[in-house]
Amino acid sequence: MRLTELLSPERVGIEKAGGDFDKERALARLAVMLGGGVHMDAHEVERVLTEREALQSTGIGDGVAIPHGALPGLDVQCAALLIVPAGIEFSAIDNGKVNILFAVIGPKRATGEHLKTLARVSRLLRNRDFRDRLVAAGSAEDVFTMIGVEEGDRASLGSVDRAIEGKP
Repeated sequence: MRLTELLSPERVGIEKAGGDFDKERALARLAVMLGGGVHMDAHEVERVLTEREALQSTGIGDGVAIPHGALPGLDVQCAALLIVPAGIEFSAIDNGKVNILFAVIGPKRATGEHLKTLARVSRLLRNRDFRDRLVAAGSAEDVFTMIGVEEGDRASLGSVDRAIEGKP
């Protein structure tokens, strides 16, 4: 399964706020996006993400965090992505600020699939040039399209070409 199947342009955000945006607000915003994607209460999703962060930061370094968790009652995995160009403190493993937060929630019983998705996210965000392009993106739609292209989605390539040419 491709990450673009778990994500949607509506669950991609770019946070341009200044210094008042922090880890708690980022997790809350991701929870709202994820909750809407699986029709679940955002507070419950936020609780699961926050509990996971309390165990150990999901900041994996190089400006990336992958908040994640599992919820009983879910039938599918869902992802949300938040880009924070200014970066936020996240207690990442390298002590650096985080610019890219790619959150994933899934069913409690689907641990194997959840781990595969986390590995897929990690592989996608390994490329420094790609991370830089995500952080510099102008819109959520651009970010979503870039992910599709990076995953090898030929349909997304057409929309990138159309965007470059200024066509719908």
